[in-house]
Amino acid sequence: MKRTPAETLAEAVAAARACRLCADILPLGPRPVLHVDAAARLLIASQAPGTKVHASGQSFDDASGDRLRDWLGIDRTAFYGNRRLAIMAMGLCYPGRDAKGGDKPPIRICAPTWHPRIRPLLPNIELTLLVGSYAQRFYLGARAKPSLDATVAAWRDYLPEYLPLPHPSWRNTGWLKRNPWFERELLPPLRAAVQRLLFPR
Repeated sequence: MKRTPAETLAEAVAAARACRLCADILPLGPRPVLHVDAAARLLIASQAPGTKVHASGQSFDDASGDRLRDWLGIDRTAFYGNRRLAIMAMGLCYPGRDAKGGDKPPIRICAPTWHPRIRPLLPNIELTLLVGSYAQRFYLGARAKPSLDATVAAWRDYLPEYLPLPHPSWRNTGWLKRNPWFERELLPPLRAAVQRLLFPR
């Protein structure tokens, strides 16, 4: 039997961007958003695009992205223009709004379909930032704590492979105020890791 060639990253990404698995339940229709490169050393595993990201096709092209870039200590040019940074959400498409006006959770079928297919094709990833509880549960599994608060508080336990973060949404401003240790203790080593991985000397 003739051996089937291994899928390339370009082929996997093309398939992800052409995905229509959830077309019938997505309020704005499918528009998968991801940014990956074989040279990537840092992966941001996030939640799902919002409406602004759906419109622009650029991950974190919104106020949450501004806060995330501040946490990372980099500007938009480095965020979008550095091949060493990959971004792939638990849901590649905008899932719609819930009854309270927030975004719905990522569509459940998305991460199990695309992350196991694409992540192995990123062989140089040294650190994955797990942004929000959905990414933390998916990648940490039983190692995740019962709550996001506890998982982020235990961030040292998951290094050097993973670093859990809260979602940078404005809705989490109260969380940041209640947890001043986050900026004091976690952000300095996070920014140091970002500099080491994205801007090697």
